[in-house]
Amino acid sequence: MSRLRIFSEQDPSSPLLIASTHEYIAEQLAKIGVRFEQWRADHPVEPGASPDAVMAAYRGDIDKIVAEKGFRTVDVVSIHPEHPDREAMRKKFLDEHFHKEDEVRFFVAGSGLFTLHVDDRVYEIKCESGDLIGVPDSTKHWFDMGPAPYFIAIRFFTEPDGWVGHFTGSDWAQRFPRYEAGQAG
Repeated sequence: MSRLRIFSEQDPSSPLLIASTHEYIAEQLAKIGVRFEQWRADHPVEPGASPDAVMAAYRGDIDKIVAEKGFRTVDVVSIHPEHPDREAMRKKFLDEHFHKEDEVRFFVAGSGLFTLHVDDRVYEIKCESGDLIGVPDSTKHWFDMGPAPYFIAIRFFTEPDGWVGHFTGSDWAQRFPRYEAGQAG
């Protein structure tokens, strides 16, 4: 189940708000300019489907957001618990950073944890299959795929270089909970 937890940046142990309905999550995130939507496949996607087959299943939604936001590149990333580079991949995203373009991800399968640091609040969003999240450019955040990552995501880019993180050098991300897929709470 998708989930939003909002914390004071000073207290990572006690959420100020916990939400698990998509409508309420979207409403709370819209207040800080974050897009949160649910997409449904036009037709079933089989396990092990090619990136082209994955994108074909969501072509209508992909085309709409590309036209709206001007994305120039769309791709599919897939990671599983046995991936030989999973630890290095996880570490790459765990420190607070921002981008000079919106970071938009659609979770076709699996899950991951986006954590946003906005003003004096920390917004922790557990994204699962069917969730699209759009983090505005320059929003400080980090992403945790967990120690045994599993997800398939469609990524959208306006810059030809793809993912470029600008790291803040802060230790905020180390103060907040890490992601363990399947954990309660």
